[in-house]
Amino acid sequence: MRVAIAGAGKVGRSIARELLGFGHEVLLIDRDPDLARPGVVEGADVLLADACELSALEEAELPRCQVVVAATGDDKVNLVVSLLAKTEFGVPRIVARVNHPKNEWMFDESWGVDVAVSTPRMLSALVEEAVSVGDLVRLFTFRQGQAELVEITLSADSPAVGQRVGAMAWPPDTALVAIVRGPRVIAPSADDPLESGDELLFVCDPGQEPALQQLIGHR
Repeated sequence: MRVAIAGAGKVGRSIARELLGFGHEVLLIDRDPDLARPGVVEGADVLLADACELSALEEAELPRCQVVVAATGDDKVNLVVSLLAKTEFGVPRIVARVNHPKNEWMFDESWGVDVAVSTPRMLSALVEEAVSVGDLVRLFTFRQGQAELVEITLSADSPAVGQRVGAMAWPPDTALVAIVRGPRVIAPSADDPLESGDELLFVCDPGQEPALQQLIGHR
């Protein structure tokens, strides 16, 4: 897979190294000569250019890319790169970094964004996940809010404790995708019992979160 990353700062370089480690072809784009220098990330191609300019994206051969990652520290730049990559070059998947939570509402399909990654939101979600038992915690948003990855740690008084997965009347558009039990990660089957302290991971419609909380949260 060929991936173009706009922004060769710490975030962009880290993403590039990870993707290269998985065997993907990576192009880093940045207008800063100190960042867009040959060899800044071993194995990655580098283009010294402004990713907000059509000519730069044409030089980057974006139609050959399956994914574009807008990873700069400027939300305006990330939005422009996303829009151009999607509308002008038809890149199938656009992942964009959100630097400021107040701008998160703009990172949707109208700007060409398929997946928006908000570091502040993810950090706050991880803090909540670490301290919350019996309360639903939103970890990640897929595809402009049409689905969420949510987590709940079952408290001892949860009505789900002792029930089999298959016996639970899960809300519509809700899928239990994993049970984390101590060091184990369990792919749930209908016969698996639910235990106090289980960390349950769901993909669900945001509108079903209250029903899910009521079903398996605190009594």
